[in-house]
Amino acid sequence: MDIQKIGVIGAGQMGNGIAHVMAVANYEVLLNDVNQDALDVAMQTIRKNLVRQVGRGKISESEMEAAMARITPTMKLPDLGRTDLVIEAATEREMIKQAIFEDLVPHLQPHTILTSNTSSISITRLASRTDRPERFMGFHFMNPVPVMKLVELIRGIATDEDTFQACKGVVDRLGKTSATAEDFPAFIVNRVLIPMINEAVYVLYEGVGSVKSIDEALKLGANHPMGPLELADFIGLDTCLAIMNVLYDGLADTKYRPCPLLTKYVEAGWLGRKSKRGFYDYSGDVPVPTR
Repeated sequence: MDIQKIGVIGAGQMGNGIAHVMAVANYEVLLNDVNQDALDVAMQTIRKNLVRQVGRGKISESEMEAAMARITPTMKLPDLGRTDLVIEAATEREMIKQAIFEDLVPHLQPHTILTSNTSSISITRLASRTDRPERFMGFHFMNPVPVMKLVELIRGIATDEDTFQACKGVVDRLGKTSATAEDFPAFIVNRVLIPMINEAVYVLYEGVGSVKSIDEALKLGANHPMGPLELADFIGLDTCLAIMNVLYDGLADTKYRPCPLLTKYVEAGWLGRKSKRGFYDYSGDVPVPTR
């Protein structure tokens, strides 16, 4: 299948990153969001990140302007009906994703492939709420999208081979590497990563170490580029908690029980970098541990 036009639903951190890399790879992109301000911020963010790539010699100024011209922001979800591939990158809530697909399906071309950038939710279950489960799969980018090389491709139980190969072809054209995952809670990366973060929160909760000592221990002792609590703040503590709950509910194993301290931070609205406070306080020039 020849994919030329791509629709991206959600103009947040993941959505604008996906639109960015697709436009650089010469795809026509329709970027959708329910909020015009979010679309405006997304276009500004994409331009800023492209300027950074120009400064590093990754692309030329003319390539940057051409990429920007390939992205069309829209608040009208039906506009995405004329695309060949849709990547949903809305908030990590299953009911919201299901509602988006139900609203979009009546406007789609018969050949359009539907995908979700979900980091943990069942692809099979999302696909079952559409008219094309055979042309539905998981298309999970890593954050930040323009920098990270991996994309998880997740087949639902009904996903056909042509759909998989078409999506793999897109990943190849982006210059990224695909990892094929089966449709089980949190797939590969987050099945390993998020429980590690949750355990780090338990270490903090039990008083084994402070925020600083836990992060330094993993950076210097395990050669991780970021400490687990610093990484949790970067991902978003609400996202980490949501994934832990998907693992806990989906696998029914107590080893995936979210740490009460993680739940408390989310209840307080301390979500990490995006709220200026999480395991670190980001209100000043330098992040300061909050515990």
